[in-house]
Amino acid sequence: MGDLVTQDIEKAEVLNNFFASVFTGKSSSHTAQVAEGKDRDWEKYELPTVEDQVRDCMRNLKVHKSMGPDEIHTWVLREQVDEVAKPLSIIFEKPWQFSEVPTNQKKGNITPIFKKGRRGEL
Repeated sequence: MGDLVTQDIEKAEVLNNFFASVFTGKSSSHTAQVAEGKDRDWEKYELPTVEDQVRDCMRNLKVHKSMGPDEIHTWVLREQVDEVAKPLSIIFEKPWQFSEVPTNQKKGNITPIFKKGRRGEL
């Protein structure tokens, strides 16, 4: 209606009302099948764990890239996937469990990298 909404609960209500107005009460045959549980092929698949995702990312590291700020070469990480994946997954999972990102993970080193053209025109 043109009113500015600033409170979280008000925002949620506005979004809820919008989505409720968009969807109709009539359901398609596919929606009915899903609601009745006839089309549940997705249930036989397990979702990947954080550890699985960390392991996959580490296995796909490019070993010819240079080291990052931690000064650990990528081939070392790639060779130590089985030993490092569990501790890293714990570090990545904790913020999700507690809904809070640690202060030291909010900081980052941002460095401009010269690509092409004159260096003075970054």
